[in-house]
Amino acid sequence: MSDPWVALEPGADPAEHIRVLRRAHETFTTAGTVPRPVRSVVADSWRRSARAGVGPDGTASVELMDGELGTYRAEHPLARVMPLFRELLGTFAADGEHLLAVCDAHGRLLWVEGHPSTRRRADRMNFVPGARWAETAVGTNAPGTAVAVGRPVQVFAAEHFIRRVQPWTCAAAPVHDPHTGRVLGAVDITGGDELAHPHSLGFVQAVARAAEAHLALLAPPRPAGETPGLTALGRDEAQLVLNGRRIRLSPRHSELLVLLARHPEGLTGDEFLCALYEDESVPPVTLRAELARLRRLLGPGLLASRPYRLTAPIDSDLAVVERRLEAGAVTAAAAAYSGPLLPASQAPAVVRLRRRLADGLRTALIARRDPDLLADWAHAPWGEDDLQVWRALAAVRPTAAVLARLAALESELAMPGHPTRH
Repeated sequence: MSDPWVALEPGADPAEHIRVLRRAHETFTTAGTVPRPVRSVVADSWRRSARAGVGPDGTASVELMDGELGTYRAEHPLARVMPLFRELLGTFAADGEHLLAVCDAHGRLLWVEGHPSTRRRADRMNFVPGARWAETAVGTNAPGTAVAVGRPVQVFAAEHFIRRVQPWTCAAAPVHDPHTGRVLGAVDITGGDELAHPHSLGFVQAVARAAEAHLALLAPPRPAGETPGLTALGRDEAQLVLNGRRIRLSPRHSELLVLLARHPEGLTGDEFLCALYEDESVPPVTLRAELARLRRLLGPGLLASRPYRLTAPIDSDLAVVERRLEAGAVTAAAAAYSGPLLPASQAPAVVRLRRRLADGLRTALIARRDPDLLADWAHAPWGEDDLQVWRALAAVRPTAAVLARLAALESELAMPGHPTRH
């Protein structure tokens, strides 16, 4: 095979190759060995699928529905290039009785569009918006494998790990954030055997590169209306966007503004002192001096007194996560959570807010039992010692690495004098 990422050599007989692949798939699922001529990219994917516990007779599960799906995809970065995807791939999909699909970095399908009869057939295998098509959920498939390996891939017929997907052929390419290089998701074309052609792989790769170029040209989205925006998750010094300015706040000003945004009704001086200082001997003049400096930083008219309050609302990433949790949009809440609230702050009110938000989100993640969301939390700095999350992850993704980490945590917890973890 001249290009291991292309499913069929020019001139190859698709029907004969399907028969060979089916025999190879049967050999792998019964004996665990991958015979030739299965491509290395497919063989590696089959092995990853088996290690993840995927069975060949499984099916995709729908995890995002209705309001949660709408909220999540409306705020996903790839929503901004959906018009481009539709322009470049939509007509091709409709005319060729194919499907255009776009997934996020976890392999969750956000959009599935195309020929109506093809969509109806795809519905029967849950190839629908909101379904998780990650390799760890349904095995080898183009969108799931593309985000797993971070490069364009074509999957032909019986190369799919799950049998009910084997009548299909697909080609997908990952889309990266042009500024950070992070995989945002993948764009996919799914249909019949005629897609097993080098042109289809090159086509989706070109569309993905066009999307990355378009994202690079787009200006960052502005906050809705004139509402200032506060970013305080995962950072010790919050950032305020105000009238087009980006203001980096000191740790104390960060605490003040988080509490002011949290209490639009205002706080008295005594309430502020209790919220900020464990030491009851801190004099009120210290607080007044900090608030005066904050008022000068914000500019005239935004910070009033008696009680101390903001004269205009300030939205924050803290409030975004809270709203999504209250709405039951767990996936969207996890996507917006970039870390603990002002992690270095010891202000009593901030500590309570930080714990309440983290505990609420982790509880929702454990209840959701989504292995990708749990893995994201467990492998983040704030979750690496979170025993409950590692136990939940081990229950839904019992890989050797996960079980080893869980065993190490439980061993540490059992040591005499070790502090109790979550």
